Amino acid sequence: MTALRADGFPEKAVRERARAGAASAFPALEDYGRAVFGGRGAAGGDELDAIRLVPSVFMPQRLERLIDLAREPLHHDVDLGTTVGGFASPLPLYLSAFGSTQVAGSGIGQAAGGQAGELGIPMVIGENVTPVNGSGRLTGRAETSLLGRMRAYADAVPDGVGGVVVQQSTEDADAEVWNLVYSDPSARPLLDSGRLALELKVGQGAKPGLGGLTVVDDTAAAGLAEQFTLERIFDGTTGRQLRCASPGTFTEEVLRQQIRLMRNNYPRARVWVKLPPGRDVGDAARVAWAAGADAVTVDGAEAGTGWAPGAFLDHVGLPLAECLRRVGPPPGCLLVSGRMWEGTRAVKCLALGAHAVGLGRAALLAVDEDPRAGLRRLVRCMALEMRLLVSALGKYRVQALSAEDLWAPSGLPQPAAEPLGVH
Repeated sequence: MTALRADGFPEKAVRERARAGAASAFPALEDYGRAVFGGRGAAGGDELDAIRLVPSVFMPQRLERLIDLAREPLHHDVDLGTTVGGFASPLPLYLSAFGSTQVAGSGIGQAAGGQAGELGIPMVIGENVTPVNGSGRLTGRAETSLLGRMRAYADAVPDGVGGVVVQQSTEDADAEVWNLVYSDPSARPLLDSGRLALELKVGQGAKPGLGGLTVVDDTAAAGLAEQFTLERIFDGTTGRQLRCASPGTFTEEVLRQQIRLMRNNYPRARVWVKLPPGRDVGDAARVAWAAGADAVTVDGAEAGTGWAPGAFLDHVGLPLAECLRRVGPPPGCLLVSGRMWEGTRAVKCLALGAHAVGLGRAALLAVDEDPRAGLRRLVRCMALEMRLLVSALGKYRVQALSAEDLWAPSGLPQPAAEPLGVH
């Protein structure tokens, strides 16, 4: 495994959770009986961080649960199970696509897929995998290939839960990624059990408005030259080039027809659509749902794992809270990602309308810390936090969360008063 860095991300806390698991939800054990604890002030950070969860004094849903159980309910009684883009999942989480091809291809991607399978949460495989690492059908690089990642997941996932989502963007259409997966015998068990989805990548959080950008060596560049634009922006002695992918061109009608085409050509697969944090993200989401998408994934500007210009990381795209505001109450399954690593931020997003949240950088760091169990421990810690928080709100299903459970100093994100029409 590589020694990953995640500048500006709570890397130390994530690695601690990958080592210690659920115990990391509490202060250090050595402080028990030796320190006193109380409010530590505002969390800081972005708008989502500033929102607070606010339990009620009167809790009718707790009374309902008490009657159902014939005892006082505890946080263990919270049901985190949900449906994520048509897949049953024991937790409102999914493994996001990894934009960093080299990092995921180093073995972390396969290890993360295996652990996600054991957890039973859905996994998205990014669009860079096939053009850069191959499909795995004819090559020996099974551990880094698309089908190799799928096999690692399928071998570990329990029956009846989870699912694999395969992303495709403009260049991937030329590589026929969806056709390859849909027809490959190794994908048949997932397809037969209704646990395969195809995701149309319209954009991404790390670099909205741009296509994929990766760095490849000269040898790899020679094989990619007909499919991608390559730029020699680095010192010629490095032997490396920038590989640039087209972001694709979308209008309402193009998006609508793409989704209909997916449903027609791949009738046994679920249809997901991934949107960037654009100013019309709410309109695009409504177009996708109306056209029949099983899930719409929205990356906030805080999201992303892949190589991107610094100007985009710091200045381009709507924050996730604003994306949630512009989408408003979703008429379909809404999935969101952006700086997810602990239960509090996840519960806030669920209360604002999301059905599940995606793990990207946190998952990579957790697996880098422990390739055998790091992601499982991180997720167990998040699950404990979510159960504690949802229980404190007097609710016992994640679907019961709502904006009434939140407070923000400047008011909660509210849907736009006059959303643009969708025809």
